[in-house]
Amino acid sequence: MNNKVIWITGGSSGIGKALAYKFADEGWQVALSARREELLNEISKSNNNIHSFPLDVLDVEKCKEVFNKIVSKFENIDIAVFSAGIHDPNSERKLNLESIRKIMETNFFGTMNSINSVYNYFKEKKSGHISIVSSVAGYRGLPIAGAYCASKSALISYAESLYFDMKRFNVRVSVINPGFIKTPMTDQNPFPMPMIASPEFAAEEMFKGLTKSKSFEIHFPKKFTFIMKILKIMPNWLYLKLIKKGMKLI
Repeated sequence: MNNKVIWITGGSSGIGKALAYKFADEGWQVALSARREELLNEISKSNNNIHSFPLDVLDVEKCKEVFNKIVSKFENIDIAVFSAGIHDPNSERKLNLESIRKIMETNFFGTMNSINSVYNYFKEKKSGHISIVSSVAGYRGLPIAGAYCASKSALISYAESLYFDMKRFNVRVSVINPGFIKTPMTDQNPFPMPMIASPEFAAEEMFKGLTKSKSFEIHFPKKFTFIMKILKIMPNWLYLKLIKKGMKLI
């Protein structure tokens, strides 16, 4: 039995689910969290290395409680990957404050609640790895994705700050910025998604980045993310002009 343990939030579908299977197949013990307990139980029953720990990341006290349960069961956590997130492209077509708050609460503050639960543990342990799943959508503002882009941009900035804080304690911090990955969330997008990849591809790239690399940023698919990096450093006038042309597809 592999003694290495990973905690993954947002694990009932999409990238989180695929990542859970990848680590489990590699012999890791996977503590998997999400709100949908039935789906978690189905996943855990399909693989002996995956263990269900239901959690709503909006509940800060529940995050601490679940973390304590995981440590109690495995006596250790090596990597924590926080990937819980939502997007609502339909409501983003107008200024919907309720939707904006929900997206920011889940994507940003839900991740903060999760980080809060492991923060002192990793500091005192003086080892380990906190990984935050953001998106290349956090590089710049994109059409019909204002709240989503803002939440992901906030996560990237926070990860950068957390990197310096935790490095003093020998704790690795990384940020994961995928391009378009086919998931129930991206299925909502009403536009063609260039170079869209499978959750299994994402899981392979994430596994390599988390276990075989020491890079701060894990991003994929490279052909697409490098294009987004060019847009990130592009002068505003040129970026806005190019995206305006692209809006004809939406």
